[in-house]
Amino acid sequence: MRDHNELKKIANSMRKNIVQMIHDSKSGHPGGSLSAVEILTALYFDEMNVDPQNPKKEDRDRFVLSKGHAAPVLYAALAEKGYFSKEELFKLRKTGAMLQGHPDMKGTPGVEMSTGSLGQGFSAACGMAMASKMDNAPWRVYALLGDGEVQEGLIWEAAMSAAHYKLDNLVAFLDYNGLQIDGKNEDVMNINPIVDKFKAFGWNVIEIDGHDFDQIFAALDSAKETVGQPTMVIAKTVKGKGVSFMENEAGWHGTAPSDEDLANALKELGGEM
Repeated sequence: MRDHNELKKIANSMRKNIVQMIHDSKSGHPGGSLSAVEILTALYFDEMNVDPQNPKKEDRDRFVLSKGHAAPVLYAALAEKGYFSKEELFKLRKTGAMLQGHPDMKGTPGVEMSTGSLGQGFSAACGMAMASKMDNAPWRVYALLGDGEVQEGLIWEAAMSAAHYKLDNLVAFLDYNGLQIDGKNEDVMNINPIVDKFKAFGWNVIEIDGHDFDQIFAALDSAKETVGQPTMVIAKTVKGKGVSFMENEAGWHGTAPSDEDLANALKELGGEM
């Protein structure tokens, strides 16, 4: 696609659906869902080889949401792409509903891995990339990590493994919005120098503005040209992006918007659903 105007429309629709579904469920994680919208829009509506009509086709690219609590952004992308009806979004977290608080690969079309326990999704993505290599398959693997998530030791075991096995078919994005549930990364557990750390582990590291489609696509193109190394895209983002009163506020990590908050958010995003 790479029609940026169309991609921006899709991203805006996803943001509306994110705040609406979390409001309706009275539970969820808006901040880190809104910060990753452009990344998932670029992946699902341009980069990845996927087919919502045939979600299990063998040569599909795989995406793993390692920061599983940001499930609303994945659900918004899947619904927008046509994997299931958008009506499902507004049953989020309801008993018996398809879409639960964290992604479920057994119950949701398009979800490649059940995630939520931080670090495990990234490890699974590395395993998928290794499987693709072993089969000499053409499909690639993409993952999204949270910046608070990289405080988990499991992340670094997976990072070491991916570099050791030269998984150049793996591209991970770090949603680097600087905030986690307890506040700033640097106050909770400083992750820096994060670029140098992934480079030291043998990764091809690219730094971008995670809300700029040109930079996202340039990183993806560069990753495809990189041989013998997995790629980590350090995407500087804004937690709560697109809703002014949620932006850069750690309190919106896991808080559902009230009726008034929803009305104000939708107004900022261009009107009601």
